[in-house]
Amino acid sequence: MALLSSFSLAHAADLYVAPNGDDANPGTRQQPFATLDRALAASRAQPAGSTRRILMRGGRYFDVSVRLGPEDSGLTVEAAPGEHPVLYGGVPLRRWKKDGDRFYSAAIPSAQKPPEVRMLEVDGAMAPRARFPAEGTLTHESTFDVPWMSTTGGGWKRKPTQEELTALQYRSGDLGPWLDTKSAEITVYHMWDESCVGIASIDPDRRILTFSSPTGHPPGAFGVKKYVLWNIREGMTGPGRWYQDRTTNRLVYWPLPDQNMGKTDVIAATRETIIRLRGTSRNPVHDITIRGLTFSATTVPLVAAGFAAAAFDGAVSLDNTQDCTLEGLVVARVGGHAINTRGNCTGTRVLNCEVSNCGAGGIYVGGTHAILENNGVHDVGLAYPSAIGINRGGSDCIVRHNEIHGCSYSAINYGGENNLIESNLIYDCMKVLHDGAAIYLFAAKNCIIRGNVARDIVNTGGYGASSYYLDERSEGCVVENNLSLRVAWPTHNHMAKNNTVRNNVFVAPEDIRLSFPRSTDYTLEGNVIYAGGKIQIQNIDGVTAWSKNLFFSKAGKIELLHLKDYQQTSAEPGAPGDTTVGDPLFTDPEKGDFSFKPGSPALALGLKPIDVSAAGRLKGSP
Repeated sequence: MALLSSFSLAHAADLYVAPNGDDANPGTRQQPFATLDRALAASRAQPAGSTRRILMRGGRYFDVSVRLGPEDSGLTVEAAPGEHPVLYGGVPLRRWKKDGDRFYSAAIPSAQKPPEVRMLEVDGAMAPRARFPAEGTLTHESTFDVPWMSTTGGGWKRKPTQEELTALQYRSGDLGPWLDTKSAEITVYHMWDESCVGIASIDPDRRILTFSSPTGHPPGAFGVKKYVLWNIREGMTGPGRWYQDRTTNRLVYWPLPDQNMGKTDVIAATRETIIRLRGTSRNPVHDITIRGLTFSATTVPLVAAGFAAAAFDGAVSLDNTQDCTLEGLVVARVGGHAINTRGNCTGTRVLNCEVSNCGAGGIYVGGTHAILENNGVHDVGLAYPSAIGINRGGSDCIVRHNEIHGCSYSAINYGGENNLIESNLIYDCMKVLHDGAAIYLFAAKNCIIRGNVARDIVNTGGYGASSYYLDERSEGCVVENNLSLRVAWPTHNHMAKNNTVRNNVFVAPEDIRLSFPRSTDYTLEGNVIYAGGKIQIQNIDGVTAWSKNLFFSKAGKIELLHLKDYQQTSAEPGAPGDTTVGDPLFTDPEKGDFSFKPGSPALALGLKPIDVSAAGRLKGSP
């Protein structure tokens, strides 16, 4: 008996949760709990030092918002074998009633303050919010003609006033007294971010909107004069759209032609976070594993979230954690970020996760010694376009074998020190905002960008879009063995120094531009650049060492520009340094084979072909 008792202390029984369970049950497989909260309470009552595990049975769990603290360290929460639990940060909406000729409305369940819904899931899809105008943007007349001095230079030359941050002048005829200011929200677009805030009042005589809270930049800054209104009845321009009437706390929906509101599955997001791991700097949460769960339906607060929508949290949130693992998660149809870290997080592992359809960002995980590997991230920044696919940075982190696409802004933004960004596949990013890249680093030190593929990125104007971008204060970094395909701006470098770009292949059917404004002491070595048009190097003086590069311009034009700050002072034709000019004779570029045929000048230079066949998710991954 003594031996049996000792064994049970070391291996506590698994606890089970099921949608048809009962919190009065003992939490066994045959008699499971109903809620994760109850299972956590039972887990905490188990003997100290025991192996603890909570198994979630398949099915749907609504209105979930749980917190794991230091007392839960060592716990595993995972899907029961072969089952698919889905945890929602929202509630089902039922009892729909006709609301006019085309719409239906339903009350939003709330025990306390009415929730503000900013994400709605309908029949398993993210429903588009009421938007005015239906497509494109409105143009405002506010101006802010103050120079931007760069982030390192302190931002705006003159600090914006409170009035400049809280007022917008709209054009005559665009808006009027009909605007429901209690429900309406406005997105004001900037250059590399946006601000979504509420509206306090409208003055039709002066054509002034006054915001309920400040925007991140003044309307009209950077010369951008675009805005959109949300959550108003006038934005119900087609079936499938919805808005929340804040006066009556009812959600209004326009059904699709085949939808019967008595049977349609509608979930209103009411929680910002579904599972939160929160420790302190002195007492972190450690060694927790979350595995095999699906998360959906979260909302966000109405604030100007700033660059990368950084003020928002994630459906899964880690704060002051150590050696925690998120594995095989599916996070989809969330209003904020999918996964987010804050505070001091060390040793976080995000493995084999699938992230999609996020109002804000995908995987925002950094700190020290993080590993982000073999994840799929797509369709992010749907409501907050400055959001990023993979973001944060830190020190000694690895971002490897991820596939990222469908991004409104940069796919990866990962500054810091001694980080490795390797073998990622990135395409179809930078779809809305400007001044970003497939892989963007700010203030990075001794980081390596290696073996990645960035392809099919369209420059939509503004400050442009590139494949590999080292921004302000980046130093000692290496960009090597990467492919940039069908991207007109393969590498952009700004206010950076002492970095190396080597053994990359940059191919585009049009002009190719490499730029180094206000940058110094760059080394370019062994790169193959193939342009259907001309090749242009901006700020040729930023590169101090050229070695064994191969350039080919089908237009027969290579142009070297000298800059002072951002202004061109002179230009000259010809290849830089010892660069060889000639067709690299790729073996089969249409099939992604960028090795060299016999007789290629690349072989004469001793260049070895890059192999990016391993870029993206590993074979056999979900």
